[in-house]
Amino acid sequence: MTDGSDDTAIRSVGVIGAGQMGSGIAHVSALAGFDVKIHDVSLERIESGLATINGNMARQVASGRITEEERQQAIARISGSEDLAGLGEVDLVIESAVENEEVKRDIFKRLCPLLKPEALLATNTSSISITRLASSTDRPERFIGIHFMNPVPVMELVELVRGIATEDTTFETARVYVDKLDKTIAVSEDFPAFMVNRILLPMINEAIYVLYEGVGSVVAIDTAMRLGARHPMGPLELADFIGLDTCLSIMQVLYEGLADSKYRPCPLLVKYVEAGWLGRKTQRGFYDYRGDVPVPTR
Repeated sequence: MTDGSDDTAIRSVGVIGAGQMGSGIAHVSALAGFDVKIHDVSLERIESGLATINGNMARQVASGRITEEERQQAIARISGSEDLAGLGEVDLVIESAVENEEVKRDIFKRLCPLLKPEALLATNTSSISITRLASSTDRPERFIGIHFMNPVPVMELVELVRGIATEDTTFETARVYVDKLDKTIAVSEDFPAFMVNRILLPMINEAIYVLYEGVGSVVAIDTAMRLGARHPMGPLELADFIGLDTCLSIMQVLYEGLADSKYRPCPLLVKYVEAGWLGRKTQRGFYDYRGDVPVPTR
């Protein structure tokens, strides 16, 4: 932690996206004492995100990680806004929309005129160039990558990624914010997929190739990596948890950004995404989740 004067730099946080990542960022920010505004394209999605936060905090109370009073205070700090203008007075906005560069650039284009001049802008992108995204804003020097891991309330790591224009004060303010969340920071240079996903996603993609080439079944591959490499879950199960569309997007960023054939997305991954089998969020991916027990789809 830094001293109290630095601690006051960020008092309020806006989160764009009320999905799994956005709701998680809002969750940990509110518990850390920040006032939070969460935005999404519809009231229904905002309410769903708020319900997820409430349910996850209730589980934390049940497990003894937080008190009921802390839960109530945190929930009271969170409000929703269907209009981007509702984020106009916050100190820090974290974009956590779909992993698509054009979508993100469009959000920043519409958002920037609504923000106060001193507001910081961050993206939770897991792979896209911070420098390139920053160039679509009116404040590249006040723009930074704050990449949370999923699920946000559980995972301890946050990657901080500076763009070429990111000022030292922006980095320091972001560092203090993340520190207050009680997360551990890993600083990454602005290369495609940064550190965690540069290592993790090619492993997942290779596991999909192993399935595609018939070397092993879904269950065999996941069992092999859980028991043979001590991974907490198998790579195909993990891909379903992340979302196969997100996995494909990251592999495409790596393949295009580094121009190396070793990052070519597996055709089977492409086929699953084209089918709309995106993993847990659509109830089908490498496993079918529609029954009581997940069943492999190949």
